[in-house]
Amino acid sequence: MIDRLEVRGAHMRSAVETAQPTPLHDVLSVARDYITLTKPRIISLLLLTTVTTMFVADPSGPPLSTILWTMLGGYLAAGGAGAINHFVDRESDARMARTSARPLVNGRISPAHGLIFGITLGVAAFIQLWITVNLPAAALAMVGLFGYVFLYTIWLKPITPQNIVIGGSAGAVPPLVGWAAATGGLTVEALWPFLIIFFWTPPHFWALSLMIKEDYERTGVPMLPVVKGEAETRRQILIYTFIMFAVTLGPFFTGLLGLIYLISAVVLGAIFIAFSLQLFRHPAKPQNLRTYLYSLAYLALLFVAMAVDAVA
Repeated sequence: MIDRLEVRGAHMRSAVETAQPTPLHDVLSVARDYITLTKPRIISLLLLTTVTTMFVADPSGPPLSTILWTMLGGYLAAGGAGAINHFVDRESDARMARTSARPLVNGRISPAHGLIFGITLGVAAFIQLWITVNLPAAALAMVGLFGYVFLYTIWLKPITPQNIVIGGSAGAVPPLVGWAAATGGLTVEALWPFLIIFFWTPPHFWALSLMIKEDYERTGVPMLPVVKGEAETRRQILIYTFIMFAVTLGPFFTGLLGLIYLISAVVLGAIFIAFSLQLFRHPAKPQNLRTYLYSLAYLALLFVAMAVDAVA
């Protein structure tokens, strides 16, 4: 009996020792935290708009190396902006349920290291894009980074409910980076993908802000639902959805894109309007979530339609 207990105890000690973190586990955990600082979920959509716009700008297809280098530089630039945003917002993040587990909030990464990491990524992005792609793409990537950090996060976000309307222009820069990467510069037509994202951002973000209104109230951030109320926010979502829909028709009527894109824009836009109208008439958190999730799918599908039409 004693021998059996000793054997069982030995197995338990072995299991506990096995469960202890290993050096490799620690390294991977730290790496995951630094990747989290770059906001990879957001970047995936930004890179999609970048790459698809490259095919709109150059329907013959940019070289694969140019696409890959542009994606790398785009990730570094957007990731640097995200990491700096984590640093700036770390105190307000601590008071929000959605962000309270971020690495700079709970001390898994020190604020100084997070800031240095973000700045390093930004510098690396500029140098890499300049060397491997071209200077206009590198400069525009920095416009996006500085716009997100200084225009939106530091200046507008704490003082006005219109922060996402004006500051959202930073999120509309990636297509310009893609256009410049594919052609070496910008033309008037490059404004269409920029404007589409610019007017898409308010209804997309306000649908999210309706779901986490209480968090913004605790932090004192003057997001639209906090300052103007939920009813006004839903009304603004509907208004901006109609404006966005009208803007999406511009690439067809100016001759940039053709019938494939037009049909896609009309169908996808009509569905977006239906979601926004339903949210306006029958407010509920599930409808907030459905509108928010559709807005993500909408932008991805619309930009894919752009690229398909351009190369067809």
